[in-house]
Amino acid sequence: MAPSESLDTILNQITTTNNAVALNNSLRNNIPKESRDTILASFLSGGQDPLTVLDMRENTLGVLWILAARLTLPTAAPPPWPLVQEFCHTFIPEHSRLAPDRVTAVARGIAAHATASLNPKAAIQPLYDLVRRYPPDLSYLTSIHTAFALVRPSFLLIVLSQHHQQSCVSTQTFSALVPVLYNPITNIDTVLSPDLTYNDSLIYHYLGGITFAALKRWTQAEEFFEIALSTPGHVPAALQLEALKKLKLVQLIATGKTAPLPKYTHPLLLRLFKSSPYSTFVNAYPHNTDLLHDCVQREAATFAAEKNTGLIQQAFARAPRWTLKKLTGTYVTLSLSDIAKAIKIESEDDVRALLLDMIEANDVTAQISADGAVTFSDPAPTFTKEQVDCVLADVQNQAELLSFLERGMAKSKEYLSKAVKNREDSSWAAQAEEDLLISAPGIVWAEEASFA
Repeated sequence: MAPSESLDTILNQITTTNNAVALNNSLRNNIPKESRDTILASFLSGGQDPLTVLDMRENTLGVLWILAARLTLPTAAPPPWPLVQEFCHTFIPEHSRLAPDRVTAVARGIAAHATASLNPKAAIQPLYDLVRRYPPDLSYLTSIHTAFALVRPSFLLIVLSQHHQQSCVSTQTFSALVPVLYNPITNIDTVLSPDLTYNDSLIYHYLGGITFAALKRWTQAEEFFEIALSTPGHVPAALQLEALKKLKLVQLIATGKTAPLPKYTHPLLLRLFKSSPYSTFVNAYPHNTDLLHDCVQREAATFAAEKNTGLIQQAFARAPRWTLKKLTGTYVTLSLSDIAKAIKIESEDDVRALLLDMIEANDVTAQISADGAVTFSDPAPTFTKEQVDCVLADVQNQAELLSFLERGMAKSKEYLSKAVKNREDSSWAAQAEEDLLISAPGIVWAEEASFA
């Protein structure tokens, strides 16, 4: 039987059956696996594209299987892009969850097709629709999240590697990704995404951190990098070390100092960080200007290769800002010339400009007199009732979410069995851990592992 004749029969089944489960079983089991994609990617015997005959919503499963074949088979004709967009916007989520592997194939195929067409932005809207409509709610991590976040990773890294980021970042580039990132991931279901891996979580949160850093949303960037680097694993992944480097730089930019890592962070990551040039930069920050400048110049090639030049230069440029801020904790009044000497800026006009910028940004509270005397004071609290109510509501929501997660964990047989086992097991020795993590001649990083 010719592929087109076989597809005519399949199309008739797709359009006449009312049982989604039976249709999915038929498409999966009744077509020879070795020729299934070839048949589904073909045209009808009359030369028609089957996608133009089917209803993108009412025939969700049939369209899903055909799209997966058309987007993954190298020799297949690409599907009409408007129909791809329509499907992602209108498909029935409950039907699509019967074939989760096909959903992943479609998501990755959309990203690959758009990239091959040199128009990666074309993939953003359909993937945005998929990632928001496919899972039961936005707290679930799926393999679509990774495909969505990976649409423009090279662009994001280029942005971070440049110093003048504001001229490089278009808000529209991230407008679809940011709303997804603002929904915290609290659920993982391998039935929903059977091919979901440990690396999917790392990649999604790492690229989320890069996105927020490119937009200068430092608090959110810090949160995502921290999730990526502290995700538990027997052996740390190389991506986690990169997340740690960017986390430290983001913290320096945002607050002028680094914060302690979560206690469950793998200890090897911190040891590796301490042996990197980033540790030298952090230890010298912000007061030792000469050492900072020497580190930036000496390690320029390393920072550029790891796409961190932009973050390094931003942190370096803000070092005088944080040195000045520390002065406010010691002195009540200083002259512009004294401040210039302390923060190692030659021009008093530059110091005045920096002070005015910090006052405008609410980094310091100060007054500059006509003779150049600067008087510092403690900022007055400016909380409104609406702000307090908003914070309290957020705390209540987070408490309810935490309680829900704790109840779910208490019901998990896997968690309870591991908890009992860990209580019974004696603690391992530090040397045994070192032997597990390091093998000559180098470090063994975590490979992609399944959540299952």
